[in-house]
Amino acid sequence: MESEKQSISPPLAGIWAKKYVNTLLAHAWESSPPQKKGPDQTAQKILDNLRFASSQAWSKTEELLLEEVKRHRISPNLIDPWKIAEDSRTLFQQAAESYKAQLTPAQFSVVISPICGRIRRHYTAENPCVLGFMSMQFHHTGLLFLEQLDPGEQGGVQNYLKVMDDHLYMPLQRTYDAAAKHEFNSPILVAVRELLPVTTRLAESICTEVAKRNPGYRSRGGSLNDPQVRISSIRDVEMFQIYLCLSILEGNLTAIQQELFPLCIMLYPPLQVRWFLVRQMLALLELRLKEGVTAESYGVFAPALHTFQNMFSQEVLPDDEPIWSSHPDAIRFVDRAQELLHKYQ
Repeated sequence: MESEKQSISPPLAGIWAKKYVNTLLAHAWESSPPQKKGPDQTAQKILDNLRFASSQAWSKTEELLLEEVKRHRISPNLIDPWKIAEDSRTLFQQAAESYKAQLTPAQFSVVISPICGRIRRHYTAENPCVLGFMSMQFHHTGLLFLEQLDPGEQGGVQNYLKVMDDHLYMPLQRTYDAAAKHEFNSPILVAVRELLPVTTRLAESICTEVAKRNPGYRSRGGSLNDPQVRISSIRDVEMFQIYLCLSILEGNLTAIQQELFPLCIMLYPPLQVRWFLVRQMLALLELRLKEGVTAESYGVFAPALHTFQNMFSQEVLPDDEPIWSSHPDAIRFVDRAQELLHKYQ
């Protein structure tokens, strides 16, 4: 029985990896002219540009999130720019080696998952908000060194960035580990296996609908149809789905309470993502989830999904609250969400 449980994690990782075969290459943002330079040259260019891109990325990250240190009462001792830059370089170095070896995005997903898992555990150990600094550092580094690549090189490299971005923002390795503790045919694991292959399709549909409902909306990165904003939005909707899976696998709301909610509270306001957009997304997720999995599996997900909706409700996160522009303390909003959660548990 123990060996059966231990065998569950690799298949789940494989399910996630297959998404990159079935959907990643079909996305418009990854279309590019045929690569004229060999993988060795491109990999070396990544390494050559990494130091400059990393230093510039930290300036952008600090500019965006410095005020959030005060707002969230994050100990400055937890934010080590040198460690964050070092871990970011580790990821890009692994990407360069894998690109040189011409691993497919699916193969790279399996390789990078445990590395990202270790990095996530480190940055969420004392205060999950610190993960936001690491994630933003990685994001800006990737955008900066992509600018140094030729158009023919960018497409393949962007595939790798998408894989790493997913694993940093989403608790995929933790989800695999939690899945290994369940019987293979348990209703919970069946529900997770149904949802994982369709998370991207559901996320794309939801983001398309949200953009359609809000044609004039602009976040810090641009309109909701801007290619980079759309990529980030799809990733975020997938992130919510992965946290949904993790919550039912672990049988509690710890991951949502301690990681997802604080990270959203820290990152969304400076990125100019309003809470009504999150509420629209969650309402659409409920509708799409009913269409994407069986009724039995939807019943497994529903309690945790309704908790998500309660946490991001108007009662907890009013759009007109002045905290998002001036108030120095975000902790009380986390406390308010915790109080509300107790009412629904």
